[in-house]
Amino acid sequence: MKFLWTTIYVTHLDESIAFYTELVGLKLLRRFAAGPGMELAFLGNGVEGETTVELLADSSQSAVQHGDFVSLGFAVESLDAMLETVKSKNIPVHSGPIETPASKFFTVKDPNGLSVQFFQAK
Repeated sequence: MKFLWTTIYVTHLDESIAFYTELVGLKLLRRFAAGPGMELAFLGNGVEGETTVELLADSSQSAVQHGDFVSLGFAVESLDAMLETVKSKNIPVHSGPIETPASKFFTVKDPNGLSVQFFQAK
């Protein structure tokens, strides 16, 4: 079995695409209408067969809610550099930075309230 994608319901597709492309560094792979009032966007690194993030905007939904115990995690080469990038974009840090003997990480919220963690292994 292969893990293909994670679907995130969003209220503003363009704002969400900007977050994941400009901050996280994912590429917009595909964007298309998925039915009346629905639009999908797939983002990833552009590597064939790699897991992607699917953003789903449904105009019939005025708000989305994500559980506090669900998050997306992204590896970064330098947590300090990512922290500076986040601050320069006026994105508040939700938690951290936290340091363990093997790693350090911090969490922000995406435009829809989903937790996004940036992680650096030591």
